[in-house]
Amino acid sequence: MSVVCVIPARYASSRYPGKPLVPLTGASGETRSLVERSWRAALDVPEFDRVCVATDDDRIAEAARGFGAEVRMTSSEARNGTERCAEVLEQLGQEKVEMIVNLQGDAPLTPPWFLTGLVEGLRKSPGFEVATPVLRCDGETLAAFKADRAAGRVGGTTAVFGVDGRALYFSKEVVPFTSSAYGDAEETPVFHHVGVYAYRPSALAAYPRRAPGTLETNEGLEQLRFLEYGHAMLCVEVEARGRKFWELNNPEDVPRIEAMMAEMGMA
Repeated sequence: MSVVCVIPARYASSRYPGKPLVPLTGASGETRSLVERSWRAALDVPEFDRVCVATDDDRIAEAARGFGAEVRMTSSEARNGTERCAEVLEQLGQEKVEMIVNLQGDAPLTPPWFLTGLVEGLRKSPGFEVATPVLRCDGETLAAFKADRAAGRVGGTTAVFGVDGRALYFSKEVVPFTSSAYGDAEETPVFHHVGVYAYRPSALAAYPRRAPGTLETNEGLEQLRFLEYGHAMLCVEVEARGRKFWELNNPEDVPRIEAMMAEMGMA
């Protein structure tokens, strides 16, 4: 039984077409595409037995093969990355897979311990079918979230969960509401959802057979389908350990991520 990391990569993004191939320049001055940087981040995770890029686009497939990635071609009918992962699971055969990890290709700053914690968290929690990491926001990150929303940009996603870690809701709004002002390094009650998922095969296989619900449609968040259909999703709290974290959601995020890479010395 293996842990397979799948990096879904779609060219025809409505918000940012061609996003997986956007170049990012690291601290050393070397430029690599977003999808390559996400793939390299996955290779640093010892729990992954296999890493592949899943796409329906020949341009992305050619680029991924060029930097050495295994490529799985999936259909253009997949509505999101989770459905693309379900196609890969079907290709591989459920009996061979312990879990599928969906490392979305817009998160090149994901530290390996986030992914290790995710796999370990689901292994230790037999009552849950899906797991996803969450990171407590500091004041600086919370201010960036609020600035994006004030400017009408869809930035990061926030997560709300119960005392047992069971996910209650995810939103592109900043939830829970807080009117307090926080210092840059001060902990806040808001959690940043890290766009990574670990699925047990049975839950992932069932996902594409179900129609998107009202919450998923309105928020544009694929994980809400699991909640709407009653699947237990575990939020695994992870620690930044001094690392900056941000996803590439909009063109305005490119300089922000490149600045973080420079600050952290990421080549």
